[in-house]
Amino acid sequence: MSSNSPKHALFQQFALVAKTLGHADRLVMLEQLGQGEHSVEALALKVGLSIANTSQHLQQLRRAGLVSSRRDGKFVLYKISDPSVFDLLSSIQTVAEKNIAEVELILQNYFNKRDSMAPVSREELLNQSRNGLVTVLDVRPQDEYKTSHLPGAVNIPLGELENRLAELDPKQDIIAYCRGEYCVLSYEAVTTLRESGFNVRRLEEGYPEWQAAGLPVENAST
Repeated sequence: MSSNSPKHALFQQFALVAKTLGHADRLVMLEQLGQGEHSVEALALKVGLSIANTSQHLQQLRRAGLVSSRRDGKFVLYKISDPSVFDLLSSIQTVAEKNIAEVELILQNYFNKRDSMAPVSREELLNQSRNGLVTVLDVRPQDEYKTSHLPGAVNIPLGELENRLAELDPKQDIIAYCRGEYCVLSYEAVTTLRESGFNVRRLEEGYPEWQAAGLPVENAST
């Protein structure tokens, strides 16, 4: 295939996207941006990197079309450019789960030990929450909850959970969710709540996938 052909030119751009995703810190940033719009400074605090390093990663993500940005006063705010980005990340996870032994080992040694029960699907949670059958528990930090959350969700960040158990009804089933399928917050929340006698399961995925599917969301003022 000629390096000047349109097909080769397309493949070069596809390769740019793939190359950009080839860094764990950028994948973590995309998970964070999936919770809502962030400034460079706020995102740097979330992911534990310097502002300069975070900015460099964001520029590469923007060039690859994975995030978009806008200026708000002196701040530049970034967000996921399109819901298809979530589909791309999900596909990467699926391929890795099926074909990389190290991924299976991590899942078994950490995630499955904390929660071996089948998670709740989006459709099941939507039906149960609409009928008032479950308490929907958002264990993300408060700022992420305020940006947007599942309808009717109660926010108790993981770090506060043990001290706020009295706010939960032990007679009602609880569905916990956080930032995504492998967000450790919901797994740790499930462990804590089950040890305290609550009947709890976690959402199969997380807030970004819920929103990307076009399901209803709320912000803290609604």
